[in-house]
Amino acid sequence: MTAPVPHRGTSASEAAVADLVTFRQHDDHSTIVLDDGKVNVLSLAMQAEIAAALDQAQRAGTPVVVTGRAGTFSAGFDLRTLRGGGTDAAAMLRGGFELALRLLEFPLPVVAACSGHALAMASFLLLSVDYRIGADGQYRIGPNEVAIGLVMPMTAVEICRARLDPVHFDRAVNSAEIFDPAGAVRAGFLDVVVDESELAAAASAKAAALGTLDLAAHAATKLRSRAASLAAIRRGYEEDEAFFAMMG
Repeated sequence: MTAPVPHRGTSASEAAVADLVTFRQHDDHSTIVLDDGKVNVLSLAMQAEIAAALDQAQRAGTPVVVTGRAGTFSAGFDLRTLRGGGTDAAAMLRGGFELALRLLEFPLPVVAACSGHALAMASFLLLSVDYRIGADGQYRIGPNEVAIGLVMPMTAVEICRARLDPVHFDRAVNSAEIFDPAGAVRAGFLDVVVDESELAAAASAKAAALGTLDLAAHAATKLRSRAASLAAIRRGYEEDEAFFAMMG
């Protein structure tokens, strides 16, 4: 294995995908920044812009860092849309889990720089990338569906089953236990926690290091190592689809 290269600075070209997401191309990685000015809800619009940014990252052919605004990675789905039901709610649910599947299968290394709170669908996205670095602070990370009266979709259950520590799986899924960043490391939502001031540099350095891998081997091995969990997640998605269809 090739030794990691040092991070080569922060020079970057920047292009807003639209209003909610910014794509930045660096020498050795790209960065996708979510920022709706509030809590980064994973609305249909946000999902579309993330997908467009991932398209750009894939064309760039370098590892990807996904991060949020200071203090908030994402609060998950837009609850107003979700509670309203109908076709928009169904499309938002489908889109969120399709995004998770895309990240699980993404052919390039993906690093999450969790910049703050990460709840519900946002916590499932953390479980869908290759490496997760969290900012230290009084932040809440985990799925809160059961606490707010929602039955956890099977897709989400299987994502959690695949990546969470077994001891914490029931606590997170069935009891809606929410973790601080240190607890999120123990549970499996994060790999490491750093000081908030070091988050961007740590994520960039990790992405650069992952970029020294043979990326074709990384992509093929990722699919091979996750084959069983991906099959279970897709079965969960098929089960959820019957519910989504009834919504819209």
